[in-house]
Amino acid sequence: MDWIYETAKGVVLPVRAVPRASKNEIQGIHGDALKIRLQAPPVDGKANEALVRFLSDALNISRAQIHLVSGETGRNKAVLLAGISKPELLKKLLAMLP
Repeated sequence: MDWIYETAKGVVLPVRAVPRASKNEIQGIHGDALKIRLQAPPVDGKANEALVRFLSDALNISRAQIHLVSGETGRNKAVLLAGISKPELLKKLLAMLP
C-alpha cells in the first residue's frame, strides 16, 4: 500500500468517502484510497465528522489525532493520523478489510 505514506507529523491515509450509506464500514480498497461508507449525509461537515469518529473508533486513537488534510468538500480525502506508524496502521487496516 504505497499510497499510505508517513510524514514528520504522522501517517497520511487517502480515503474515498461514500456518504448516506446504510451503515458505517470499510468497504475495501478503491484505487489508491481506502473506501469508507458513512451513514451521515454530506451536508454541513456531517460526513467529515462521521469519518473522524469512525476512524477514531476503528483505529483506537483519539479524535484529536485525526486531521483532514484535503478533500473537505469532496469524496476523495487525505487524512493525517498523528501518533501512529505506517506498520501499525497497516496491521489494523488489514484486520478490518472485508
